[in-house]
Amino acid sequence: MRIAARAFRRVFVALRYYWITAKGFRLHPWDSPYIHWRMETFYGTEAANLDRRKYFQLMWRERARIRHFLDWVDERRRAQRIRGV
Repeated sequence: MRIAARAFRRVFVALRYYWITAKGFRLHPWDSPYIHWRMETFYGTEAANLDRRKYFQLMWRERARIRHFLDWVDERRRAQRIRGV
């Protein structure tokens, strides 16, 4: 797969995951109860009481871990599609 195609796929996977998980809070994801719970589960107490600034700082600092998580999400989605789930 070409580098540009791989980069496009990563962006698409990230946007698709965000669109699904941020429903109702797409313009302010730090207020989403689901995203708050997910981030607190993933990052621990440092993700508690997120505001906009803390949310973006955490997302930027942990971008490598987020990329790894999104790669896993994509892998699981493809496996489900193959199995017909």
